[in-house]
Amino acid sequence: MTVATAAAPLPAVRPASPWPVFWVASVAAFLVSLDSTLLYAAFGALRSGFPGATAAEMSWVLNAYTVVYAAMLIPAGGLADTHGRKRVFLFGVTLFIAASAACGLAGSVGWLIAARVLQAVGAALLTPASLSIVLAAFPQERRALTVSLWGAVGGFAAAVGPSLGSLVVQSVGWPWAFFINLPIGAISLWRGAALLAETPRAATRRKIDAVGMALLVTAVGALALAIVEADAPSWSRSQLTALAATGVIALVAFVTWARHVREPLVDLGLFRHRTYSLVNLATLSFGIAFAMMFFAFFFYMSEVWHYSQALAGLAIVPGPLTVMPVAILTGRLAGRYGHRPFLVGGAVLYAAAGLWFMLVPGLEPAYLTHWLPGLFLSGAGVGLVMPSLSGAAVSKLPAAHYAVGSAVNQAVRQIGAVIGVAVTVLLLGHGALQRHDFDAVYALHIGLALLTAVLCLGVRTRPARGVAVPGK
Repeated sequence: MTVATAAAPLPAVRPASPWPVFWVASVAAFLVSLDSTLLYAAFGALRSGFPGATAAEMSWVLNAYTVVYAAMLIPAGGLADTHGRKRVFLFGVTLFIAASAACGLAGSVGWLIAARVLQAVGAALLTPASLSIVLAAFPQERRALTVSLWGAVGGFAAAVGPSLGSLVVQSVGWPWAFFINLPIGAISLWRGAALLAETPRAATRRKIDAVGMALLVTAVGALALAIVEADAPSWSRSQLTALAATGVIALVAFVTWARHVREPLVDLGLFRHRTYSLVNLATLSFGIAFAMMFFAFFFYMSEVWHYSQALAGLAIVPGPLTVMPVAILTGRLAGRYGHRPFLVGGAVLYAAAGLWFMLVPGLEPAYLTHWLPGLFLSGAGVGLVMPSLSGAAVSKLPAAHYAVGSAVNQAVRQIGAVIGVAVTVLLLGHGALQRHDFDAVYALHIGLALLTAVLCLGVRTRPARGVAVPGK
């Protein structure tokens, strides 16, 4: 196959500036991360919209998406390599916005959960393809910076999701928590079709490990359900024990299957790299802490301080606004100094934020003195940790394992979010809340953040040389 066919596609392969490609691909990734946390704020409105559903049942509007997204991320990386990154990216964006429309039109909880599953498949298809497209647009020496900035976009979206969600839901209703994806996704689809160039397909096609996917979904789903329903009167202790045991057995079966099958969903050989194993453990612990913190924010604002949905959204805004500049600065510096100092420092800062929220805010609203400082601490911690986790995860992997290694890391983060949501619903999702009900959430948050810091002490990343600063 010759390259000299038409003059038009050539600039898209390596344009004068790679930043237009970066922003087209990152807009779609922004939507995925935004959608992962936006529904934290919409949770109360969703329960009001479906009054017959319990908090545990409604939690599956969040967790069904996250479980399927985590399981599909890994094979999606291989699909992008074998079927073309642009093609898989555009199909993923199309499926994501179509499923978003179906979510907004849902008339029952079952319909909404089914649409969320389709939305998760679209999100999983576009995410690794987006990162691969971004990396292909930049020279090798900018890889550390590019990955950090791509992670910063996702980190900012995940942080801004709850505040944006509360404003949208309060203003125009819960369906717009999904409809908001349509115009943004359409812009990414339109510009991506025109700007992105297709990459050569791999000579051999990787098979999809359906058994591995089923075992992973069963393991994560069963464990999350056991946590969510731990206090539910409709579940007996023996049923919950059997459910948790099913999750553990499925997880063991997943690992056993991956060791013996020829093309497993997860290549366990990746975890022979010490840094990769430590970063993924840190990603799991930080993902749990992140989900718990943001979900708990809205419970506290509404139940203890009795803020309206819109006011709660505005109250959270300074935290997300802190994420982006810190993440961009982290992306610039990580290419020179490595990821470890930012991971350790950011995790300790995030633990300090949890300690602040545990000790300082009381029953009476005192936003400027009791809440705002904690938001700045948490926003800075997220900005330091999230992009560095994405970059550090692949820093020691061979180039051939980059896409799959990145997808596994993203999947681990999503599994952490599932566990974080499940634990928060267990602790805070049943009836009227008192101030002391939040102590367990904050204590777990602090412990998980400190665990992240300890794990990251063992991370070894080598700074890239000659990293250029974006903007030129």
